[in-house]
Amino acid sequence: MDTGFDLRKHGGVEAFLRDCPTRAVLELIAGKWTMLVLVALESGRPMRYAELRRRLDGVTPKMLTQTLRALEREGLLTRVVHPTVPPSVDYRLTPLGREMGALIQQITTWSQANLDTIRAARAAYDARESGPGPGAPVSGTRA
Repeated sequence: MDTGFDLRKHGGVEAFLRDCPTRAVLELIAGKWTMLVLVALESGRPMRYAELRRRLDGVTPKMLTQTLRALEREGLLTRVVHPTVPPSVDYRLTPLGREMGALIQQITTWSQANLDTIRAARAAYDARESGPGPGAPVSGTRA
């Protein structure tokens, strides 16, 4: 079956080696808070740390700080410190960050379009897994 995805076009097997730069980028993108920070900043206006923290319900200060530093390091956002007392800091997406944000928006759109199908698959899986219990006849095999 041809899914249209060809691993060779995306770096082949090398893309999965520990020291491959592509893998590091994919690990960053796949982070829960990375995606949510990028979505929160997609408006284009700068945001302060406290505002980001309020928008990202459940993020700890440590995790938000680590995520912001990683995104800044990779060139996806800028951090501007204003010389006020106390100092204020703004975060804003770079052009590269906005480009990644557009990709994340596509994932979000796909997720919304397929949410009912995913929920049905999840419910069917959970029903199979909670099944009739020990000693019951097994219908089919699991991989």
